[in-house]
Amino acid sequence: MSRTRDIRKILIANRGEIACRIIWTCMEMGIKTVAVHSEADRDALHVRFADEAICIGPPPSAQSYLNIPAIISAAEITNVDAIHPGYGFLAESATFAKVCEDCNIKFIGPRADVIAMMGDKVEARRTMQEAGVPILPGSPDPIESTGEAKKIAREIGFPVIIKAAAGGGGRGMRIVRQESELESNLETAQNEAVAAFKNGAVYIERYIERPRHIEIQVLADEYGNCIHLGERECSIQRRHQKLLEEAPSPVITPEQRERMGAVAVKACKEIGYSSAGTFEFLLDEDGSFYFMEMNTRIQVEHPVTEMVTLADIVRNQIRIAAGENLQYEQSDVRLVGHSIECRINAEDPVKFTPSPGKITAFNIPGGPGVRVDTAVYPGYVVPPYYDSMIAKLIVHARTRELAIHRMQRALKMMVVEGIKTTIPLHQRIMEDERFQKGDFSTKFMEEFQL
Repeated sequence: MSRTRDIRKILIANRGEIACRIIWTCMEMGIKTVAVHSEADRDALHVRFADEAICIGPPPSAQSYLNIPAIISAAEITNVDAIHPGYGFLAESATFAKVCEDCNIKFIGPRADVIAMMGDKVEARRTMQEAGVPILPGSPDPIESTGEAKKIAREIGFPVIIKAAAGGGGRGMRIVRQESELESNLETAQNEAVAAFKNGAVYIERYIERPRHIEIQVLADEYGNCIHLGERECSIQRRHQKLLEEAPSPVITPEQRERMGAVAVKACKEIGYSSAGTFEFLLDEDGSFYFMEMNTRIQVEHPVTEMVTLADIVRNQIRIAAGENLQYEQSDVRLVGHSIECRINAEDPVKFTPSPGKITAFNIPGGPGVRVDTAVYPGYVVPPYYDSMIAKLIVHARTRELAIHRMQRALKMMVVEGIKTTIPLHQRIMEDERFQKGDFSTKFMEEFQL
């Protein structure tokens, strides 16, 4: 039996489109919302649509959206039952989750100890290996010396990749193709890791030259029930940052989906995971797949999974946090049609430099199978302090071919004036023959000079 706890008011410890996305579901569920915001976000859309709003600090993230005492104070002042962290900022902070627990505020996500376990990439590799998840050959512990790095690299064979143990997003990551390059790249990776994560620990893995980046979405409740919602194709990236995603993957067979999903579900149960989560895998050209990391939060690209499964992942997160049992069994999950998401960033589409400023005109495309998740509007000023993504354009269609045509139409209809955006880049990707055929890897952006 589930032990339902009341969640009548939720504070959203985030901003932008994901804050609005959470508010949409809370509105449907009859749950009140509290928006927190920096001084730069006083006129933000999530502030307008939440039931209450509290300013928590100056524009820099460290003084606002990463300010745990200010967020907890806002939660206590407004008497919320739970906090939803969204993605980014404090979403994968074990410290924040623990503070919420200590303050008797439900953290909408997994337990703090599970977040900590998956946040340490070396510990996560070890844990996944024990749970029977395939991992790439590599160092079992953080690298302590150049000599140890050389020994392990010789054993697993070049090329290898050095990764930050506390890392993500491509920071603290270096590819090494021969032993003479190892020492300098090891030092660089360690320095980057310290700068980005205040933790210089790194580890080594065998490097796959032309992988695909495939992730499995899972949902797990507090009673050991767990399902997966299929896979997402996330191989179109630039410098390890995803540009667009789709579901399902154009190369995954039903047999592979069942195998990868079963592995992810088994691992969730082994570690006692609850909430929504994502297992990220590298898929080799021979069909082998290997664990890369687990994201213990909702993903930017969750809408493509929602479109093909009709699941509301945020609603499921809230229900699980409320102590409810999962509403689905694995046999209830059906993938219908194909969905593609393009991340629309306030960036120069050629130089990839940020383009903050005032949006003078903004038109959202409509029509069959089109969804736009955004927090901007005509007259909105895109601040220079945060991530450059201003919208997610998502389409759904019966087939992948039709989804591509639908995205091409939607991109033409989407108007953003006053700043530069990555819309032209996505238009060129949609026109690319290899993308249309589904014949690509994580090297796509390097090889095709779009």
